[in-house]
Amino acid sequence: MHLNRRAMLTGLLACPVCAGLARAEGAAPHWAYEGHGGADDWGKLDSKFQACAVGSEQSPIDLKKATKADVGALKIDWVPEANKILNNGHTIQLNVAGASSAKLDGENFVLKQYHFHTPSEHALEGARTDMEAHFVHANAAGKLAVVGVLMKAGAAHKGFAAIMAAAPKAEGEAALTAAIDPKSFLPKGKARFRYEGSLTTPPCSEIVDWNVFEQPIEVAEKDIRTFVGLFPMNARPLQAVGRRFLLKGGI
Repeated sequence: MHLNRRAMLTGLLACPVCAGLARAEGAAPHWAYEGHGGADDWGKLDSKFQACAVGSEQSPIDLKKATKADVGALKIDWVPEANKILNNGHTIQLNVAGASSAKLDGENFVLKQYHFHTPSEHALEGARTDMEAHFVHANAAGKLAVVGVLMKAGAAHKGFAAIMAAAPKAEGEAALTAAIDPKSFLPKGKARFRYEGSLTTPPCSEIVDWNVFEQPIEVAEKDIRTFVGLFPMNARPLQAVGRRFLLKGGI
């Protein structure tokens, strides 16, 4: 019954990979993180957003009380690329040409884009870090595998510094002049959490296999401040874990 319900919601609410992060064409309702159209209102804004209010496998969550288990094989094959950088009004997003991919349990997922949130959307034992990066992959059937990387202030990160230096200050697109290696965002520690969840933005479709690394990476505080200057807060409130399994293990 649980699996059937998830399949039904997937069919009703599946969307293009970036639909939850980019402004939809046409008369899509405006949504925000706070105030009018904020996270508490998402489910009321459009019938396509109903999972935001009624879904039982929503994201993000507090990563606590995880069960130690085999979390499956995750093989990341990301390549350096001079991406297009998009300010879509909700985040800074890097669109990927398609040469990067990841294999999860032997199944291939193509990296479509990665983007950032402040503070982190997932929490570790109730505490959120300064930021979080989401690497969004899709398979041929439209299911998503998202790799989450927590970020905190510390040593400078060359790639993130380059992204923030080039990021548009208003909605629009810019191009990087040099390639960035997305693998540079991976932490040295390979322990990760895995659970079934959703997009963290409307339409909150429950089609995501989440894989969040436990160890944060460090980025320069000045680059965090630059991001916060553009997006003071773009993190959804924590959602109930409910009856889901939250697993923790090595890569």
